[in-house]
This record gives sequence, structure tokens and C-alpha cells, in this order.
Amino acid sequence: MALGRRGRDRGIDYWPGFVDALSTLLMVFVFLLSVFALTQFFLTQEMTGKNSMLQRLQAQIRQLTDLLALEKVSGQTTAGEMAALRASLDATSAERDRLRADAARLPAVPAVPDTSREDALSREAALQKDATASALAQVELLNEQIAALRRQMAALEEALNASETRNTESQSRITDLGRRLNVALAQRVQELNRFRSEFFGRLREILGNRPDVRIEGDRFVFQSEVFFDQGSATPRPEATTALDKLAGAILQLEKEIPPDIDWALRVDGHTDNRPIATPQFPSNWELSAARAIAVVQYLVAKGVSPRHLIAAGFGEYQPVDTSGTEAAAARNRRIELKLTER
Repeated sequence: MALGRRGRDRGIDYWPGFVDALSTLLMVFVFLLSVFALTQFFLTQEMTGKNSMLQRLQAQIRQLTDLLALEKVSGQTTAGEMAALRASLDATSAERDRLRADAARLPAVPAVPDTSREDALSREAALQKDATASALAQVELLNEQIAALRRQMAALEEALNASETRNTESQSRITDLGRRLNVALAQRVQELNRFRSEFFGRLREILGNRPDVRIEGDRFVFQSEVFFDQGSATPRPEATTALDKLAGAILQLEKEIPPDIDWALRVDGHTDNRPIATPQFPSNWELSAARAIAVVQYLVAKGVSPRHLIAAGFGEYQPVDTSGTEAAAARNRRIELKLTER
């Protein structure tokens, strides 16, 4: 009986400790998930604010451009008016000088003692006096007109200077707004690059370290044999696993990128330079385009939004390896993914 009691004492119950550890792990997972959701919320709010600022900057630039155009038209009109006034001033001054010269050439009344001619000379003197007075009156009137023209020209010059000042200020504001707009656009590009890097990293994780899948610059590259047999644009049955993983990654990407970023995933089809001429594909161009379209159609069938997908075929005209070997031909037969703005 002593042996039976010792056997029962050694039967330790581990289940409560296991339940405690599992509960603690679940709480940590829920906490990390909450932190991730909160981070995504604040990131979306920040990007929405940046997009609003970008739209305001673009509206201000359009408004200033319109004002600058109006100022230029106003300046050209003012310059034309000043040219006309200068011409009128020159003509008026010439007329005044002519009248002064005519008045100066009028002969003086001679002192003639002959009484028989006294009345005629008096009348002639009176006429000359009237002509001189009339000429002087015209000269005075022209002087007043010249003064008025000069006042108008001074006012126009002041208006033109003010217009040029406003034009300079508008140009300065446009330059500043353009700089701010470029900064905002650069930030948008950086944000899209960050999403692309995260998307490609996620694809690499879910697809594994496969030699027929690689990242080259800003593109994620699948060898065509991952999805298609040679000379075919129908996805292989074995390709559904990779295509399903790709669709899942894109669906997650659609949730993460804010709706104010107008993005698209471009699916590019490429072939090698070996000629193909079949009733279905008269050239490599048709084959590459059909493969890109087949991938896009599969992704749409899995729920990816068509507005976020672009299909393009490049045939054999964008090779990555021109050495002419069998390995080079295999590298050139590929499907590329590029995340870009539309």
C-alpha cells in the first residue's frame, strides 16, 4: 500500500500551468494586434491630412497662375496705352512748336507817316494782333493738353509699376508653392515605395526562397514556368497555389494603402526571342499579353479590384539577359509585378 501511495503522489497535473501559459500568450497576441491596428489608424489619418494639404497647394497654384495671366494681360494693355499717349504727346508738342514758329514769323507793323494809309495799316495791325492772340491761345491750350497727357502717363507708369510688383510677388508665391508641391509629391512617392517594399517582403515570405522568384529593383519577378507551360497562356494546375498566395497578398495591400493614393499593380508579360507562330499566338507579343491578362483575370476572380490591376505585354523586346544561352532565355521568360501610381 505504501508503494501505491507513492505512485499516486508522483502523478503531477501540468494542465493548469499549460492553460496559464496559453492565456498569457493569447493576451500578448491580442495586445500586439491592437497596437498594429492603432498604428494603421494613425498612419491613415496622417496620409489623409497630407493629401488634403496637397490638394490645397494645387488649388493655390492654379489660382495664382490665373492671376498672373491677368496681370500680364493688364500690363500689356497699360504698356500699349502709354505708347499711344507718348505718340499723342509728341504730336501735340510738334503742333505747339509749329504754332510758336508761325507766331514768331508774323511781320511787325511798320511806322508809316502817310495818313492815307493809316486806316489800312491799323486794320492790318489789328488782324496781326488777333492772329497772334489766336496762336498764343492755341499754344496755351496745347500746353494744357500736354500737361494732362503727362499726368495720365505718370498715372499709367505708377499702375504699371504696381502691376510689375504684384507680378513679382505672384511669381515668388508660385515658386514657393511649387517647391512645397514637389515636397508633398516626393513624400507620396516615398510612401508608395514603402508599401511596395513591404508588399514584396510579404510576397517573399509567403512564397518562400524559390530560385524562380526574385526581386529586381522595383519589380517582383516570376519565371513564366511558375505559371505557364512553354508556348501557353493557360495557367498550369500547379500554379494555383502561387496565384492564390499572390491574390491574398494583394488583397491585404488593398486594405493597407489609404484610398486617397491612386495606385495600381502592373502585371507585365515577357518572352524569350524564339519566334512563335501559332493560330492562337501569331507572335511573342500576343503570347506575353495573353499571359499577363490571364494572371490579372485570375486575381480579379479571387476578389482583387480590377481598378488596381494593369496587364501589359512586352514580347521579347525587354530582355534581362542577352547572352543567348538557354539560361538567358529562361530568365527572359518572366512575369513581372510593379507597384506604381496611376
